[in-house]
Amino acid sequence: MKKKLNGVCFGEILFDVFLEHKKIGGAPLNVASRLSSLGGEVSVISGVGNDLNGKELIEYLNVSGINTDAVQVKDNYATGLVNVILNEKGNASYDINYPSAWDKIETSNENISIVKNADFFVYGSLSSRDSVSRNTLEQLLAVAKYKIFDVNLRVPHYTKKNILDLLQEADFIKFNDDELNEICEDLNSNKRSLEQNIKFIAKETNTDTVCVTLGSHGAVLYCNDTFYHNCGFKVNVVDTVGSGDSFLASLIIMLLNGEDPQYAINFASAVGAIVAQNEGANPVISQSEIEDFLSGFDKIETKTKEISTIHN
Repeated sequence: MKKKLNGVCFGEILFDVFLEHKKIGGAPLNVASRLSSLGGEVSVISGVGNDLNGKELIEYLNVSGINTDAVQVKDNYATGLVNVILNEKGNASYDINYPSAWDKIETSNENISIVKNADFFVYGSLSSRDSVSRNTLEQLLAVAKYKIFDVNLRVPHYTKKNILDLLQEADFIKFNDDELNEICEDLNSNKRSLEQNIKFIAKETNTDTVCVTLGSHGAVLYCNDTFYHNCGFKVNVVDTVGSGDSFLASLIIMLLNGEDPQYAINFASAVGAIVAQNEGANPVISQSEIEDFLSGFDKIETKTKEISTIHN
């Protein structure tokens, strides 16, 4: 990597609860974990309960080299839990407990300072479902240098107005294709193709970098008026939890380090596919494992690669 980037991830940190076990998760935590593993300096701004689950989350972040100074411990709210249901293809649906400690992130001089001094700030829509965390997010967006919006539309935890407001703040937006279609419909887009709707969003939000993941069909990156595609990698899917988060973290590191956008989306797609081969959102992946994975496909043109497994 060319530069040790300093980033902040804001929002939910929690446990994903499966039928027989639980796994550490939450999109901001997953993104932070992968950013750290790829050489980034990362802080998390969130909340946990004063309970065993909260202690375990903070310990995990510390062991992962992630700054937890702005993780607030709440006496009156429990650490977040999400009940995850996997279908026969390993795709997940979520039942997200409310209220949780991460719904009550308060503004502080410490978290404002952390964001001011960071190279980039990653935020999502789920973390603004409660007015306390939403007000804090608004204040942090006002001081952030470079703002990355990870759109996560989880019914019933968002409103049209809130999503549109968050879009207007972003310098870089990541959707999945269903989210893109829903938001374009809300904005009364008359465009028909994926590329047309991506350009429509970029214009409407004055954003020059937009990425859309396409489930089993890969991902598209629009960067500085140019489209880049990756049709992905065929793997044996264990579950897709967190693969989109690792995809985003990898794309951030690559793009902000000045890598060629085509290489960036190829690299990010590979990391997302490797995560999907493993159980849980945050499997340990070495740089050599990513390079070996990519090398197996380096003679195949990007647009003819086999089906991707990036999900959100």
